[in-house]
Amino acid sequence: MILRYLYTIILFVSLNSGTLLSAPLTNNHDIGRKIIPLNHQWTFYQSFDFANPQKTHVSLPHSWNASAPITGEAKYDRSRGIYQKYIQVSKELLSKRLFLNFEGANSVAQLFVNNRFIGEHKGGYTAFSFEISSFLIEGQNQIEVHVSNEHRMDVIPLIGDFNVYGGIHRPVSLIVTEPNCITLLDYGSSGIFITQKKVRSDIAEIEVKSKLSLTKRQPMVLRTVIRDQKGKKIKEAKERVQFEKSEVIQYITIDNPTLWDGKENPYLYSVEVCLLQNDNVVDNITQPMGLRYFSVDSDKGFFLNGSYLDLHGAGMHLDKYGKGSALSSADLREDMDLIMDLGATAMRLTHYPYNKEIYDMSDKEGLVLWTEIPLVGPGGFSGFGYYKNADLENHITQVLIEMIRQNYNHPSVFFWGLGNELALKGDSPEPFLRELNKIAKQEDPNRLTTFASNLSDSDFQGISDLLGWNKYYGWYNGKFTDIAMWADNVHRSLPAVPICISEYGAGASPFVYSEQHQKPSPTGRFHPEQWQTDFHEEHWQQLKSRPFIFGKFIWALADFGSSIRTEGDKNGINDKGLVTYDRKIKKDAYYFYKANWNPDPLVYIVNKKFVERSNLAVSVKAYSNLPKVELWINGERYSQKSPNGISIVVWDNVSLKEGSNHIIVKGERDNIKFEDECYWNFNLGT
Repeated sequence: MILRYLYTIILFVSLNSGTLLSAPLTNNHDIGRKIIPLNHQWTFYQSFDFANPQKTHVSLPHSWNASAPITGEAKYDRSRGIYQKYIQVSKELLSKRLFLNFEGANSVAQLFVNNRFIGEHKGGYTAFSFEISSFLIEGQNQIEVHVSNEHRMDVIPLIGDFNVYGGIHRPVSLIVTEPNCITLLDYGSSGIFITQKKVRSDIAEIEVKSKLSLTKRQPMVLRTVIRDQKGKKIKEAKERVQFEKSEVIQYITIDNPTLWDGKENPYLYSVEVCLLQNDNVVDNITQPMGLRYFSVDSDKGFFLNGSYLDLHGAGMHLDKYGKGSALSSADLREDMDLIMDLGATAMRLTHYPYNKEIYDMSDKEGLVLWTEIPLVGPGGFSGFGYYKNADLENHITQVLIEMIRQNYNHPSVFFWGLGNELALKGDSPEPFLRELNKIAKQEDPNRLTTFASNLSDSDFQGISDLLGWNKYYGWYNGKFTDIAMWADNVHRSLPAVPICISEYGAGASPFVYSEQHQKPSPTGRFHPEQWQTDFHEEHWQQLKSRPFIFGKFIWALADFGSSIRTEGDKNGINDKGLVTYDRKIKKDAYYFYKANWNPDPLVYIVNKKFVERSNLAVSVKAYSNLPKVELWINGERYSQKSPNGISIVVWDNVSLKEGSNHIIVKGERDNIKFEDECYWNFNLGT
């Protein structure tokens, strides 16, 4: 029987007001490290408010300029803020190693403990940790974080069509370990790297690399256990730890593995790595493992575990009305629910690494992810997204390594993105992008690299494994059907290159309608919703019929803040989303994709919010994935029709009566009835 030594460490967290929050910690050797959230009871003030600072109490995540797009001003608050917190540290806690872990602080953070500088982190969208053990004293300790979102020429993004929200906009925790532990200081990674050396339906060969931080010469053993989805142990490996070595590599074979198969079966194993001393756990990490293999063919598209999978989904920004990028777990879950309800099979995480929770949810939901660094081009601004500078290049390289190491074990991640819409004028980014690609392949040779371009088809060729194009035919230029001609021409001229549409979309207000089919000006105020629905209907008609286009990503899932925008019905908003900035209204185009991508039964009347009508004869359009649907007008059956190949059904020249008209479209599947309804008003003389 293992003897357990139990004692209690109390961590007291207080504000200047003296409010105390206690969190009991149990040093049970079967538990290992302790993770204590530190998201509540911070004080915040702007650094320029130094004479008489106006301090406020805040909880994390937090951003001080979340209202930037609401003001509609191109020049928004990019400044510096200070966060403070006091922790009461016991004598027992001082015998441990303590780390502060930040999941993200935008854009540059400097940490001070008891007024002593600990370190600096550049980059707002990747995690980082600092060890603070030797800076703490028994009793009260001050934690202070200076965060700046000021524009800097050595921190990405330099520029772009989205707002950079300042603050500690992702969670923070205190991590307590024994003197010997799995490292927390490897580019914000877990310290554990699971590499799938060979995966087939009959066998999986796994390499588990564990990076250690050892400060005491003691006999140690590293134990790695593979568990199935029900928690049953299926494999175990043990290795003696040599104090002089900071890495332990173990090889494990699994016979007849269950594969992670996207949304069909997102099967997850768990990998538990424990550092043992005298058979007691002194540190432990559990990581997800989804076993899968994949390929991309220039003619046939994307294949997961040997079977074709059409990758379709959306890009987005982690940006919500009133919150900016300081999103709660509930906000992140809401966005993931929208993606899943839409029926997406993939997401492009634009234009920076996302919160850890998004990757965790994608692992469990079976989404295929393209995740990228914030190396982005002008997007409407003046200037460049890149210039030849050693400090900038070192920072970009750091962010790339952080992104890869922090997300290395997520089976949902398939593509590492090197950048988006960089310009070729000035200092060409192509030589540096090729160097970035080499670094990405050194860090992870088993995934593919990508880049998204809005330039000519021949630009950026060969800088990454795959290339995506951002195309907006029928919005910024050309007409809807040009997407088909472009795709066929590129496939003909670059037959060995897999083709991806990394962005396509059009702006829309769900409150603006027109009975005239007239192309709006992208920079104008008039963004009728019908144009967006027509755009997506025609684009999907062309894209779905071309399997060589391995990925199709709508821009964007939701409207987002962009201070430079003075278009549509609100300033400061990019309105290309399928849902509104506050996530309260799903635009018609959302339901179009849901009818095409989600097999759940759907009937939806298009333009239902276009209530006041001036024409007696109208077209009634509906989206449905049912075999047949019926139109009813004012209680009378009009006719039954079958939707076309992209789930659209239209009744032309339907006559309205004067006054209110009750419109119903109904259908059934497996003897279950589904319907949608709305009311339209027609008044003579209007």
